[in-house]
Amino acid sequence: MAITAKLHQTRAGDLKPGWHFLDADGRTLGRISSEIAVLLQGKHKPEYVPYLNTGDFVVVVNAEKVRVTGKKLEQKTYYRHSGYPGGLKERSLAEVLERTPTRVIEHAVKGMLPRNTIGRRMLSRLKLYAGPEHPHEAQFGAVSKQSIEVSQES
Repeated sequence: MAITAKLHQTRAGDLKPGWHFLDADGRTLGRISSEIAVLLQGKHKPEYVPYLNTGDFVVVVNAEKVRVTGKKLEQKTYYRHSGYPGGLKERSLAEVLERTPTRVIEHAVKGMLPRNTIGRRMLSRLKLYAGPEHPHEAQFGAVSKQSIEVSQES
């Protein structure tokens, strides 16, 4: 008789999303976007499966200070279409960064996520802020207080 080991199967009830804090000040757009996409998908966790949303929440501050290389500020264009004839709008990266700096990172991360319902749920866990302030201190405060209490007991 052959004895087989039972494999672990990740279930939705076993998942407990964490919170990650990233500062985009001076970081390259593509590199920080790929790091965010990995965290949102949960690929950094051992219980990752592609058919469940195993990712964490990601808070990004200072989105307006993200860096791009080369001549992308003038040459890279973002397109939108209203659905009407002649409704194609185009803006350069510099214009988008000036008006809505969070949209640049959101657009880059969205292109790196799966194009299905799970991918849309992953993107909803991304919290972007142009400046250094964010309203998610409670989520990070609980984690840091626990680690402080553990270090004081030692």
